[in-house]
Amino acid sequence: MADPATQTHRGSCLCGAVAYEVEGPLRPVIVCHCRLCRAWSGHVFAATSAPLSHFRLTRQKGLAWYRSSPAARRGFCGACGASLFWKPDGEERMSFAAGSLDGVTGLAVIQHLLPEEAGDYYSPEGPPPPAAEVRGRAAASCICGACRFSLPLPLGPATACHCSQCRKLSGHYAASFDVAEAAVDWLARETLRTCRTPGGAERGFCGACGSSLWFRAPDGSFSVEGGCVEGATGGRLAGHIFTAGKGDYYAIDDGLPQTPGA
Repeated sequence: MADPATQTHRGSCLCGAVAYEVEGPLRPVIVCHCRLCRAWSGHVFAATSAPLSHFRLTRQKGLAWYRSSPAARRGFCGACGASLFWKPDGEERMSFAAGSLDGVTGLAVIQHLLPEEAGDYYSPEGPPPPAAEVRGRAAASCICGACRFSLPLPLGPATACHCSQCRKLSGHYAASFDVAEAAVDWLARETLRTCRTPGGAERGFCGACGSSLWFRAPDGSFSVEGGCVEGATGGRLAGHIFTAGKGDYYAIDDGLPQTPGA
C-alpha cells in the first residue's frame, strides 16, 4: 500500500481538458450545502484540500475561473463544465472536488458545512424530509445569474446518479429531477454551453460561472439539476443509480433504493 505522505494523487475533468496532480496526504472531505455550492455543482460540493506547494496543474487548456465571492474563486472546465476547484484568497492551499480524483482516494467525509441551506429534497445525512406541498413555478439559475429559467412545481422524485461521468462533472454525485423540456421557460441563456458525454447524452452549463443546469439523455428525456433550483422544489430524493461506480469517500446512508447499474 502506498505511503500517504508520498503518494501522488491525480484528477481531471470529464473531457480531460483540465488535469492535476497532488503529492502527499490529502485533507478529509468536507461537503458544503450552501446555495452557491449547490447551484454550481448541481447538487452539493464535496472537496478535499492540499497545500499549493503540493498541487500542480498538468493540463489547463480548458480551465476557467469565476469569482463567486469577495473571498474565493471557483475553477471549472470551460469545455465540459466540470466543477473542479475552490481557491480561497490569501491562503496557500487549493480545495478540489473529491469526485474529480481518479481511482481509490482513501478519504472519508468528516463534516457537512451549512446543512441549514440544504435543498428541501434531501438531508445532509439520513432519510430525506417529506416532500413540501408547493404549487406554481420554481425559479432556477446559475450562480452568476446569466442563465435563468423557471419550471412547474412540484418537481416530484429526484434521482441521484453515482456514475463516473456524473462524479467527474459535479465533483461529487448528481441529483436531478425529470422535467418535460417544453415546460422549461428560459429567461436568459446567452452564456449557456453544452457538452456531449461519451455515452451520447448532452449536458448544459453556464459558460461564465460553470454552474451545472440540465441533462438530456440520448433518448431525449430531460432533467434539471436539483442544486440550481431556488427555494422549495416540492420534490424528494427517491433513489440512487449506478452505485457500483460511487466514490469510496462517502457512504449512502439515507435508506433509499440503490441500483448498481441504471
